[in-house]
Amino acid sequence: MRNFLFLCMALGAMMFVGCQKSKVCQIHGTVVGEQYEGKRIFLVPFSGPATAETVDSIEIKDGKFEFTPDSMQMYKILLDYHYRFGTQPLIVVAEPGDIMVTIDTISSAVGTPQNDSLQVWKELTEKHQREYGALMRLVNAKVKQNDTIEAAKVKEQAQKIHVAYKNRTRAMAANMEGTILGSFLKGMFPRTYQRKMPDGTTIEIDADTNEPVK
Repeated sequence: MRNFLFLCMALGAMMFVGCQKSKVCQIHGTVVGEQYEGKRIFLVPFSGPATAETVDSIEIKDGKFEFTPDSMQMYKILLDYHYRFGTQPLIVVAEPGDIMVTIDTISSAVGTPQNDSLQVWKELTEKHQREYGALMRLVNAKVKQNDTIEAAKVKEQAQKIHVAYKNRTRAMAANMEGTILGSFLKGMFPRTYQRKMPDGTTIEIDADTNEPVK
């Protein structure tokens, strides 16, 4: 019986340690490019003050770095501004688990549920920016050529792409309801906003139609 109790206590201690470890957020990073060796990389709160107390930094060694955030929130990972050119700053969500980060011309983060979803949204956003940007440049070119009919057609196509992107973002926000990432995505494209009227009152406006909500 004594051995059995000892075994139960030992197993309980192991489970407790396992639970404690599962609550830790570990960011394991790789920086692509030998020119960044020995440079400092920073973990900066996405919102709120960036002070000596809230910002963490570490020297890149053998192309690697690690952070252990003590607050579950969104952060930006970026190199010292003197050496930042050629790299893409990255947003990550600090949550329990191991987050694998790559800092490069196109940066990425995967490994935990919210960061996996954030990476999907990041790639969706970059694709949207390429497609929408190309179409709007074509609109401007058509306007300069005085081809207003074709410009209007291309602009309508661009707007359809933008609406699809907004709705996809809103759907992801709904699926991530109650999480840090869900709150972030929800704030990207609110469905309504407040408009102040000349008489000082405010009315609720549909963000997609710019018409008052009935």
